[in-house]
Amino acid sequence: MSQALDICIRGGGIVGRTLALLLARERLRVGLVELPAPAGQPPVADVRAYALNRPSRELLESVRCWPADDASATPVRHMQVWGDRGSELNFDAGELDSPALTWIVDVPVLQAQLADAVRYQPQIEVLSAPVPARLTVVCEGRTSSTRAEFGVDFDTTPYRQHALATRIQCEKPHGQVARQWFAQGEILAFLPLGGAQGNSVAIVWSVSPEKAARLKEMEAAEFCRALENASAHTLGSLALASERQTWPLQKAHARQWSGRSAAGAWVLAGDAAHNVHPLAGQGLNLGLADVAELTRVLHGREYWRGVDDAKLLRRYERARKAGMLALDAGMDGLQLLFAREGEAWSALRNWGLQGVERSGILKNWLARRAMNF
Repeated sequence: MSQALDICIRGGGIVGRTLALLLARERLRVGLVELPAPAGQPPVADVRAYALNRPSRELLESVRCWPADDASATPVRHMQVWGDRGSELNFDAGELDSPALTWIVDVPVLQAQLADAVRYQPQIEVLSAPVPARLTVVCEGRTSSTRAEFGVDFDTTPYRQHALATRIQCEKPHGQVARQWFAQGEILAFLPLGGAQGNSVAIVWSVSPEKAARLKEMEAAEFCRALENASAHTLGSLALASERQTWPLQKAHARQWSGRSAAGAWVLAGDAAHNVHPLAGQGLNLGLADVAELTRVLHGREYWRGVDDAKLLRRYERARKAGMLALDAGMDGLQLLFAREGEAWSALRNWGLQGVERSGILKNWLARRAMNF
């Protein structure tokens, strides 16, 4: 790319690549910084799967990167949530006149489609290091070095939990049901993979740091027995289908999402700007909402404003901070409610689950909020 860049995006994950494709469609000259894997280290298979809502699906469809087959983007038709005293909460897509409550998307498949699209977009230059541009967008994730370089305070509150993620083959098919168990301060999620007839799931198990370390080091058979017990043998016998990965959970947000440094204007997006607990599966949806809003703001700018205009970037910052406020408080409250041990907490959360299940209107409203309808 011979001309100077309009925008340099630091971070080649799902958020960064999606943003690059959308901005290239605006005829902006975009550089995308994708750091090479460390030399001498074998690539680590990504075992994650994301629950993506309708706006995220539509955004990815707009850049033609939504997985073409249901096996890579499994529609969730039903969701079951269990408390630790036998309470149960159920959501059904049919009751909401929707094809799915959410879609469970295989991360490696989505990454590969985005990478292919980037490679064939002439307005995007893939870089191995940052270069000057009128605007830098930081999409490097929660441990962003650029955020620190720009002197942005990142307020972090660690949860007393680590997440363990892996893939499991199940004796019984999942039936397009997402399942979640809350018990003794732990949160276990089964996310269906492989399409409507699949019998594999991605799991995210939020437990204490000590238990996460033990689970990761267990022999496969012992780990699967622990998982069968935690899931009440709902899908029969289980077999480990991938490596196990763990990471600490935290609530975090950047105090400032836009600004100017000696190198020029900058904004934050995705996990570089905010982190939430995975219990509601909203992490990537929030990052893609950042992408949609930043693209909208840049597309709708006055003809005399450049992409680095401070007032323009503050529009993006105000809109996304406002959008995050209620959800951030809600996720923190749910984590407080469901990750605490003790009889009083157990009674409170199970009373809450039973109340929502019987509520009708409230249950419908919560489901539509989660789906972003």
